[in-house]
Amino acid sequence: MVTFDRATLEREIAELETEMSSPGFWNQRDRSADVARRAERAKSLLARWQGAESELADIEVLHSMAVDAGDEAELTSVSRRVASLAESLRIFNIELSFTGEHDASDCYLSINAGAGGTDSQDWAEMLLRMYGRFCERAGLSAALLEASAGDTAGIRSATLEVKGDYAYGNLRSEAGVHRLVRLSPYDAAHRRHTSFAAVTVTPVTEEVLVELDPKDLRIDTYRSSGAGGQHVNVTDSAVRITHLPTGLVASCQNERSQHQNKAVAMRVLHAKLADLLRRRQAEKLEEIKGELRENEWGSQIRSYVLHPYQLVKDHRTLVETSNVADVLDGNLFPFVEACLSGASSSGSSG
Repeated sequence: MVTFDRATLEREIAELETEMSSPGFWNQRDRSADVARRAERAKSLLARWQGAESELADIEVLHSMAVDAGDEAELTSVSRRVASLAESLRIFNIELSFTGEHDASDCYLSINAGAGGTDSQDWAEMLLRMYGRFCERAGLSAALLEASAGDTAGIRSATLEVKGDYAYGNLRSEAGVHRLVRLSPYDAAHRRHTSFAAVTVTPVTEEVLVELDPKDLRIDTYRSSGAGGQHVNVTDSAVRITHLPTGLVASCQNERSQHQNKAVAMRVLHAKLADLLRRRQAEKLEEIKGELRENEWGSQIRSYVLHPYQLVKDHRTLVETSNVADVLDGNLFPFVEACLSGASSSGSSG
């Protein structure tokens, strides 16, 4: 359970501010950046808590006055403020759980269609929309860097650049294989199909952990497809960079020129390689491409069933809901919260 200790937080802020005011502090680039980030987070949490305390005090006064006056309209208004405060505290509780080294960072989220042919490519596009809606709900911005169109429908792959407070913290638990079960709209017999798509989430960090040898890179250019603005399908400006030793791939087609697309793709590749190195050093990666586990049976983190019943179930936390439409429209908060809290018992939001 996450707890909030105001006195400890105030002490931490005072200590960090003392360190930041010491001579030569800002000459220590890595240390100063880390301390400044921690101080900003601590101050933000304290301000949020103080705002919640002030709102609660106002609610208590207004509620007492409304009860004394028998004012039903005011009581209804107070009830709405209570609900709003409860939602703010729920989000605040989530933010208290963001204690990972890179949780506050921006991130890249990539989706790759797996086993299942056209259905899986359509499923990958459905996931792309779901994460776009989740980012809107969470107050994050999501920019489409590249999308490779499917053979008949959907997409084979796509990459989003997600920016905002705790972008990586909000999305890191989404990494893994997602399974969809439904009656296929691409099957003439309208039979039930199972589709898979893999999601990877990579934090954006300022640190440079990897030096790339140009001989290890294969750079391909191609004509953009899918969403991407007026320059799509005009020139071969899209760029795909493959790191041959690991097989990691980064693409971009959303910028105006090949040079700009190459620069963005290189930035994404650096982030992926840095993340891969961190995982290997932490002994969390079993093999060089372990983050792209086989997109098929037995490896999924979450199942989305549309037929013969409606259910979304997270296989790590056992959290589930029958409101599939709400989840596909971006309501991933119950799953994010459960993963952050390490929940191991089932629950239902539908």
